[in-house]
Amino acid sequence: MMKLKTAIKAVLIAGTVGIALTAAGCGGNKSDSAKGASGNGGKKIVKVAHTPHYFPYDFVDDNNKSDGMEVAVMKEVAKKLPQYEFQFVPTSDDDLLIGVESGKYDIGTKGAWKTPAREKKYIFPKNNIAASVIGVTIRKEDANTIKNLDDFAKAGKKLVPIAPQNAQYQVIEDYNAAHPDHPVKLEASENFQVADAYTWVLEGRYDGYFSIELAYKKNVEAPDAPYKDFKDKLSYFRYKAIPTYTVINKNDKELAEQVDKALGELKQEGKIAELENKYFGEEVSKLIDVK
Repeated sequence: MMKLKTAIKAVLIAGTVGIALTAAGCGGNKSDSAKGASGNGGKKIVKVAHTPHYFPYDFVDDNNKSDGMEVAVMKEVAKKLPQYEFQFVPTSDDDLLIGVESGKYDIGTKGAWKTPAREKKYIFPKNNIAASVIGVTIRKEDANTIKNLDDFAKAGKKLVPIAPQNAQYQVIEDYNAAHPDHPVKLEASENFQVADAYTWVLEGRYDGYFSIELAYKKNVEAPDAPYKDFKDKLSYFRYKAIPTYTVINKNDKELAEQVDKALGELKQEGKIAELENKYFGEEVSKLIDVK
């Protein structure tokens, strides 16, 4: 009987330890709201999600550390908000957006553009965190006559289709609204691959592919680019820079105000310009609204 009691006691102890270990393990993965749980020293924890492979905006370095232009800016923001403990979480694009909306994360940074649809789901600080240069990939043979989007539109050239929910579609719609006498020819479409876009331009099916400059450099110009064989056949011209923002959970209004204030201070202090030069090799924010 004593042996049975001893055995039962041992099982109960083991079970208690197992539960404690499980709880501790889950605690490391569970997102704590900026309004709720506290970190070291009673600081409120802020979960900052970022994409892991969007170089140089947001990525994970060789030492498995969060890095990138926007991550670096948010680390500077953290220094200005010592009442919080910022925890950086690399994750997928979809998980970031869904996670910030649901409250799994407090803040997300992914080179995000502001759109009316996104403004319904998230808080956008008034101050942007960086900028994304966007333009058009064209055939090299057209590069002598087409230098900008006005040239492209006036020549009656046609863009590769863009999905209506894509923020780039809105950019072209805004351009067309401002230039009703020479709008860009644009089709709405859901299904195509990047490889199709470059091929369609080369084949003459379409005349240009509207995309961010970073993607063109990575896909065509880089030594290990997947479409480097197209490098001598394609050219790229800039349109302008689009501001990029952090997205913040709708319930984190106080946090959003403090982040916005910190971003404004960093901009005035020249810190954001310094980081843009470090990660982009130029101050890309100067290109915002420059056509």
